[in-house]
Amino acid sequence: MNKFIPLSIPNFEGNERKYVDDAIDQGWVSTGGAYIIELEKRLATYLHTDNVAACQSGTSALHLSLVEAGVVPGDIVLVPPVTFIAAVNPVKYQFAEPVFIDCDDSLCMDPIKLRRFCDEQCKFKDGQLVHDGKIVKALVVVHVFGNMADMESIMDTADKYNIKVIEDATEALGTRYTEGRYAGKYAGTIGDFGAFSFNGNKIITTGGGGAVTANKKEVVEHIRFLSTQAKTDPHYYIHDEIGYNYRMTNLQAALGVAQMEELPEFVERKHRNYDLYCELFRNFELAYLLGYRKGTYSNQWFYSLVIDRSKVKATMRAIITKLQTEYGIETRAIWGLINEQLPYVKEECFELECGPYYSERVLNIPSSTQLKEDDIYYAAEKIMAVLKELEE
Repeated sequence: MNKFIPLSIPNFEGNERKYVDDAIDQGWVSTGGAYIIELEKRLATYLHTDNVAACQSGTSALHLSLVEAGVVPGDIVLVPPVTFIAAVNPVKYQFAEPVFIDCDDSLCMDPIKLRRFCDEQCKFKDGQLVHDGKIVKALVVVHVFGNMADMESIMDTADKYNIKVIEDATEALGTRYTEGRYAGKYAGTIGDFGAFSFNGNKIITTGGGGAVTANKKEVVEHIRFLSTQAKTDPHYYIHDEIGYNYRMTNLQAALGVAQMEELPEFVERKHRNYDLYCELFRNFELAYLLGYRKGTYSNQWFYSLVIDRSKVKATMRAIITKLQTEYGIETRAIWGLINEQLPYVKEECFELECGPYYSERVLNIPSSTQLKEDDIYYAAEKIMAVLKELEE
């Protein structure tokens, strides 16, 4: 093994230590402090939105969005099968029922199948979409690997049927439309709610942490209120609603403020690295790199290599293991389909075709912002060599 090239690791090249030390020196390390306020302001400015509430994780951002959307036990929430399970678990937190809608070739929710499900499998009565006697209250659309979903079509369907749209932009901070109805709008700011994650492998990190925004400033204020245990009286412990311990700490926010200063550079590096990978894989006959939606500027957080399964029959586990053990290259299979996970095997699915297809073919390859050109040349060379070796 000559090298170790990780899949996606955090990048601390700026003021991270300075700001964290400052937070410690001030004694503000928990769920209060100036860095939380500053991070929220910087996120709001970057996203061109009125208000952002920092929170504990992307999962908590999604859960708070579902709560604020009015999802209650027995409601239906439309969800994708191709995503990390954290995008769907909060539906269960609300004792609601997920219905899985297939992805398209972008790996994001298929707007055509979404519309067909609403048109053909549901009834619209008294301003509510009903499926098998249950209200379709919301949908969670994930911008997978930083690739923008078809929000124009999805919003048209949601508007027609009065469905709340929760954008899971946990992988898509910095992705935006450049053309069309939403030109200039960022992922997470188009629907009713937007959820972001700052986990260690994301384009910026606060260690853990996340954020949530909404299409109304007062809604974000109420989400922020719920995230801090819904304390009604500023001086006494009076609580008129059920709240949550979902607030970000000031130490995490200090890290995030420094990361926000570097975000534009991180996105530029993602693009340069992706372009080089594309050049190297351009004429490779056993796999190709998945592209990003036309008319958008993606943060290109993760790179997806789609393997030709008519030629390479080896399991994804075998491919990943060989790359790791023999060449020090860390790769990852796309997630197991959520509808096939034990907690969800009995849930309803609608026309799943693309999801199963890509789940057997997508390999995520190294995408860290610290990658050097030599690392990319090495990784591409070895990945192609392994796939050729495993070709049948």
